[in-house]
Amino acid sequence: MNGLQIDTVIFDLGNVLIQWDPRHLYRKIFGPDVAAMEAFLAEVCSPDWNERQDQGRPWREGIAEAIERHPSQEANIRAFYDRWEEMMPGANDEVVDLLRELGQGHLRLLALTNWSTETFPIAQARFDFLNWFEGIVVSGHERLVKPQADIFELTIQRFGLIPTSTLFIDDSLRNVEAARRAGMNAIHFVGVDDLRARLREVGLAIA
Repeated sequence: MNGLQIDTVIFDLGNVLIQWDPRHLYRKIFGPDVAAMEAFLAEVCSPDWNERQDQGRPWREGIAEAIERHPSQEANIRAFYDRWEEMMPGANDEVVDLLRELGQGHLRLLALTNWSTETFPIAQARFDFLNWFEGIVVSGHERLVKPQADIFELTIQRFGLIPTSTLFIDDSLRNVEAARRAGMNAIHFVGVDDLRARLREVGLAIA
């Protein structure tokens, strides 16, 4: 990606700028029984199940569906929504610092996130840096999720982006690959030091 003229950077939010993992909550619930916790998160409130809420399914429907499958786990299932904020311990401060640096230049800053429309306001209330973005595409609002091609095309069209001048950053490799298929440049986020180095490689002036 050397020698590119990047004018827009699109950030994923969860586990790039904002820490999120249901284990932060369910370690409290399951205590030392790690195997039971992992089974619950794989079979009851699984990533695929959670993604349905990210795609716009109301939480009340998702919770009811999971309880119907696993009635003995009702209390733990309800906690996924009722105690959702406990899964989000804070920001990745070093990445937020990097975002601030990027914002001091002439770049357009956008975000594209898989997030439920019902829980995203919790993040908006907690993290002021979300106001630094020119715009945020939230999957729950659009009823589309990454890595679907349509959500990348929607983002390109909504903000009038030139994909070859756009850089997308995400911790999910499948989303990075989808962005590349949409014609964007993309970085797989594995840590802030690597991200800084990769940004320098594309000509963005990062300390």
